[in-house]
Amino acid sequence: MGQARDALDKLTKAAVEAHSVDSVMSMYSDNAVLSTPDAGEMTRRDQIADYWRQFIDAFPDAKYEYLSKIEAGNKAVDEGWFEGTNTKPVKLPSGETMPATGKHIKLRSCDVATVEDGKIVEHHLYFDELEFQRQMGLIEPDR
Repeated sequence: MGQARDALDKLTKAAVEAHSVDSVMSMYSDNAVLSTPDAGEMTRRDQIADYWRQFIDAFPDAKYEYLSKIEAGNKAVDEGWFEGTNTKPVKLPSGETMPATGKHIKLRSCDVATVEDGKIVEHHLYFDELEFQRQMGLIEPDR
């Protein structure tokens, strides 16, 4: 296993098993960039920490089921299912805060991390924001 695979594995474990923002942040370099469909591009450590804090707090029973784990050079890619129950408020892309819904969600996701010197310098987290909103009960499901 190389540095990229090790770093992304540690990040996932810190977020969904240990529920530790400090452990998550220890995997990012000081100049890291995180891009997500709901929050866009985050370039400051405090932004990245706030994003993960909200995620970890809002879904305390989170788990991740891997479908695929790939490493090539300094990049690691995970594809899988995120699952968890929303028990705390979530900040929406509009800037509004949604109260906890109590809804259990299961979303397909993909992480692509670029690693240098054992730390993540670029992280792209992909998931279907529309499906997230449907499962959270924010929009009507397709019929």
